[in-house]
Amino acid sequence: MKRIALFISSLQKGGSERVMVNLAEYFHKNRYEVILVTQYKQDVEYDISPEIRRVYSEPEEHELQGGRIHNFCVRFAKLRNIWKAYKPDIILAFLGKNNLMAIATSMFLPSKVAVSVRGEPTMEYEGKLMQFLAKAMFGLADGVILQTEMAKLFFPKWVQKKAKILPNPMNLNFLNKRFIGTREDKIVAVGRLDENKNHAMLIHAFGRIVSEYPKMKLVIYGEGDSREQLEQMVAEKGLEEKIELPGSITDVEEHIKAARIFTLTSNTEGMPNSLMEAMALGLPVVSTDCPCGGPATLIENDVNGILVPVGDAYALADAFRKILSNQEYAEKMGENAYEITKKLNPDTVNREWEQYLLHIAK
Repeated sequence: MKRIALFISSLQKGGSERVMVNLAEYFHKNRYEVILVTQYKQDVEYDISPEIRRVYSEPEEHELQGGRIHNFCVRFAKLRNIWKAYKPDIILAFLGKNNLMAIATSMFLPSKVAVSVRGEPTMEYEGKLMQFLAKAMFGLADGVILQTEMAKLFFPKWVQKKAKILPNPMNLNFLNKRFIGTREDKIVAVGRLDENKNHAMLIHAFGRIVSEYPKMKLVIYGEGDSREQLEQMVAEKGLEEKIELPGSITDVEEHIKAARIFTLTSNTEGMPNSLMEAMALGLPVVSTDCPCGGPATLIENDVNGILVPVGDAYALADAFRKILSNQEYAEKMGENAYEITKKLNPDTVNREWEQYLLHIAK
């Protein structure tokens, strides 16, 4: 395998996009020819080395003047022509419809195809039709990469047989940066402000403990469609001085490393990068035990973190109390969380991805 094409919608700041960028940089560093194919470019994206070739698969507006079927055919032809022009040895696609398009547009071409579901399969493929297509078409892929054993159960046996569980490589910015010192009185969360991240649950839980810990603040980093709703909720609770929503940031580790607690309150998650990275900083972490099992794969409850039921603000508040009221317990939990850096070291994990893709490309 000499030439690899990586296919994702964009490089906007999210967990899957970060993994894609990390893999692109790794393959480029190891002298593969990398072609990064995205549908479009967003205003705020992860940086990527200028030496990595980037190609856009979304047709020009004037080409999309027909109905849905016409526009689908135009998009299909554009992507297939990219594969024909660049002739990758293997195509690695991430997320939802991208996976299906990669399989369909590369049929009868010499390129091998690996697809990856990055979260809960029923969320990436909503509705009976999309789920049927995913189960059927993944059988045509040369490789299938999943994040948890729970995700594998969504697929039929013939897909499960070719599926491989591969972890996310740790972001290098978070290695060897465990914080030692006096912690700041704040609880932090990092993620898009959307319904799935369920920051409303977090605000409710924080509201239950704020009178007990009057110096504590809650800081939620990220941007998204739920900002207005969350700001309104904060105002209704009279917590404008206690809860901050500063938006997206670049140097995440510098903003969160000295916090008392990191929390993730999602309804569903694959293998959450933000949780991995907080653990790598030695932070005590609290997460929902959400499908498809990513947090439970990372956290041994009450040892290197705490798991709480999805949507349970009362349990989340109790977990905060448990950590904030016992410094020795919190410090031990942070020490144990830091051990994740040994398991998910990027050199080790990236090689696992490389070996799997090399196996497929034979």
